Amino acid sequence: MTRVLYDLCGIDEGLRFSPYCWRVRYALAHKGLEVETRPWRFNDKAALAFADHDKVPVLVDGDAVITDSYEILRYLDRTYPEAPLLGDGVAEGRASFLKHYTERALQPAMLRTIVMDLLNAIHPDDRDYFRETREQRMGRTLEEFHSPAKGLAQLDAALEPLRGRLKESDYIDGEAPAAGDYLVFGSFMWARCVSSADLVSNADPVYRWLERMLDQHNGLGRGAMRITDVEGSYR
Repeated sequence: MTRVLYDLCGIDEGLRFSPYCWRVRYALAHKGLEVETRPWRFNDKAALAFADHDKVPVLVDGDAVITDSYEILRYLDRTYPEAPLLGDGVAEGRASFLKHYTERALQPAMLRTIVMDLLNAIHPDDRDYFRETREQRMGRTLEEFHSPAKGLAQLDAALEPLRGRLKESDYIDGEAPAAGDYLVFGSFMWARCVSSADLVSNADPVYRWLERMLDQHNGLGRGAMRITDVEGSYR
């Protein structure tokens, strides 16, 4: 049986930058499950028609087709209960909070910081789609939204609860990473893959956590292609 994950790619098929796909890639590695990652681009909606969905991640596991990163984590725990990601109801409640915290507090601040780098990392054929959909969502142009100084200040404030936790423990979920860590870390991988911006000071406990996360699962994150590895990406 071949397990397949449809995974967003950019100007190079090896440049995989979706925060939601990174959550799933780390979750699969946590479970020790092999997967074939299949590159997908924003305008390739037809490739996901079988899933009745138009976004990634999409995981195909035998006859099962699962969409949405959080639902994939839940599916993995139900189907492969060893090495749980979410654990009991209390742990799942904490993970759900971290999902919303990441998507509503961290990602908007990161996006304001890196949005023009992100546009540059997207395949040229997808840039008009990205610009149109994001500008409609934000009610302004990407250039108007882009403000690294404001974005970094917003991110610094949003990270304060995370700093408190990481002063107490090496990982958000305790002595070892699990769903909570992957839900948050996926967004940092998004920024890392598309931008060289320094989002966190190296004196910050969040930075030390990021370094530990990059080394998890045989350096899964540290070995990922970045925009700086793509020849001609800044032309």
